[in-house]
Amino acid sequence: MVMTNAQREGATATLLVEGAKRGDPRAFDALVRRYRGRIFALALHLSGSESDADDITQDAFLRAFHGLAEFEGRSEFFTWVYRLTVNRALDARRARSRRREASIDDADPRLERAVAVDSGGDPRRAAELRQNYARLLRALDALPPEMCTTVVLVALQGLSNGEAAVVQSCSRGTIAWRLHEARGRLAAALDEGRVVKRAATSSRLLGLLEGAGFPLLSVDVLVTE
Repeated sequence: MVMTNAQREGATATLLVEGAKRGDPRAFDALVRRYRGRIFALALHLSGSESDADDITQDAFLRAFHGLAEFEGRSEFFTWVYRLTVNRALDARRARSRRREASIDDADPRLERAVAVDSGGDPRRAAELRQNYARLLRALDALPPEMCTTVVLVALQGLSNGEAAVVQSCSRGTIAWRLHEARGRLAAALDEGRVVKRAATSSRLLGLLEGAGFPLLSVDVLVTE
């Protein structure tokens, strides 16, 4: 029987988890190398801060390492670490909101990464994209935290509805509802300016940022023609 990529990924992770449980430090190091990029990207999208994302990523893997004995394997290792990351990132986001009013500005690393990749060094193009992408990020961040997390998990991280439901400890129906509701809210927020064009920016942006490990936004979720 030919295994799918997802099945091979799951089987490899299971073997590494078993090795780590037996005390092989190389096995856990391999798990960190395998998933660190995705975990950091998830933490960055949810927190909006590179320093917070670094701390969250380190903390998630540290918690996973110390909790290996209790990990029973009823879910995939990566969904377990995702859950640890989401909980920590939402705490960090709430803490930042209490310290100061959350906003999208020139210092937002998500915005700067997107503009740097997609502007091609053209200052005029960069200025236009900064305005466009700031609006997209502002609309995403304005969603309720659990709904924003669902969009990030499914649209940006590529999880299935079932996997996202495991991470967020809810039903698939709840995930489907959140995505449906998010489409409406984001479309309404973007309709004021209607500055994003699918062919002009989105497919190129997604491809480049996904290759770098930092996809920005899924246009199929966020933009209607």
